[in-house]
Amino acid sequence: MLSEAKNKLLTQVGPGTPMGDYLRRYWFPIAATAEFDDKNVKPIRLLGEDLTLYKDLSGTYGLVDRHCPHRRADLSYGYVEKTGLRCNYHGWLMNETGACIEQPFEDTVNPNNRLKERCSTKAYPVRALRGLLWAYMGPQPAPELPVYEAFTWENGFVEVVTADIPCNWFQCQENSIDPVHFEWMHDNWSIRQKGQTGPYSPTHLKVAFDEFEHGFTYRRVRSDSDETSAMWTVGRVFLWPLGFYLGEHFEWRVPVDDENTLSIGWFYARVPSDRGSYVQGDVPHWKAPIRQEDGRWISSHVINQDIIAWVGQGTIADRTKENLGASDRGIAMIRNRFFDELEKVAAGAEPKGLVRDAEAAKLVELPIAERRAFLAGKPLIDYYDHPYYKKRLQDFPWHAGQPPHIRAAFCEAMGVDFNGQPLAREPAE
Repeated sequence: MLSEAKNKLLTQVGPGTPMGDYLRRYWFPIAATAEFDDKNVKPIRLLGEDLTLYKDLSGTYGLVDRHCPHRRADLSYGYVEKTGLRCNYHGWLMNETGACIEQPFEDTVNPNNRLKERCSTKAYPVRALRGLLWAYMGPQPAPELPVYEAFTWENGFVEVVTADIPCNWFQCQENSIDPVHFEWMHDNWSIRQKGQTGPYSPTHLKVAFDEFEHGFTYRRVRSDSDETSAMWTVGRVFLWPLGFYLGEHFEWRVPVDDENTLSIGWFYARVPSDRGSYVQGDVPHWKAPIRQEDGRWISSHVINQDIIAWVGQGTIADRTKENLGASDRGIAMIRNRFFDELEKVAAGAEPKGLVRDAEAAKLVELPIAERRAFLAGKPLIDYYDHPYYKKRLQDFPWHAGQPPHIRAAFCEAMGVDFNGQPLAREPAE
């Protein structure tokens, strides 16, 4: 149970709030690069700020204030040129640094005019990495953008999935350190949704939580495993401060404002080793639906089930009314770490897990089971006995709504048909 004041510390993310200023010190994903395949400008709200994300004609990405510094027109209706984003109202041109580099009429009537020097706008750096666009909204100097090991893997099919979640970011992120919910929300609830009353999934017998440089891990023993299993020896990663990592995929819970969250998922599937070398082109993106036609939440897929838990706690969870138990030790650990971090940064110290060394940032390893399998791969026949890839071949289990053309691209890469069965091969000559 938390006091109302401490709950506000965790959940308020606008400019000038302790948590908002803290999260701004990290790079975090804000969109998929594929979102700019058919458009150049996107309105976006991040950490309570209304912004415009764009890609100019030279391929440079920019993230600037939503409103033009001239007459406050909406720059999300502007148009891109080679060196920036031009306001559609009077033609003022802003570049990715926020500098106003052209003021057409003013430049004509007064070529020596210095108004441009006083008309810069808010801007944040953006970088593209492995199908994602990343932003840094904090003080300079910015830390390095970490290249997580999974981003360097080859021979894989990658897709980016986003969803708009109508609740505060912190109740989404707390899910990343909650192992027991898998047993009930995913395994057992899925059994009941199929019209079955059992048998239920293996029960949790033991959980443990450990901190490391880039976050926390949770480990578990269930009634079908022991302390030699990867669930206990490696576990899963709460990626500090707003991510989750499970080998084949990442999830980030990016605060839009105090009442909304942008969910971003990055999913990797190793192409079977007997398919030979595989080089993917552009990383596809799709937006996942979260509601049924009748307005009820979609409950058929893993992350959709999580979403039901998140939004079910209210727009901002009232933690003054909760009752934590033994399974919630990880929840208490990360809350306390955030409180400690907020105090530490307020005193001028460095936040947890930032990467300042450029060489170290080129390859950041995280705890992972089956690292060799991701690197070396397995033949397709072995996928049908693998707990993750068996599901991946049959469907996309994490989010509902995968578009048919992305499913088709996945199947082609994996060498299977839409039912997950191996495609017939041409006989070798």
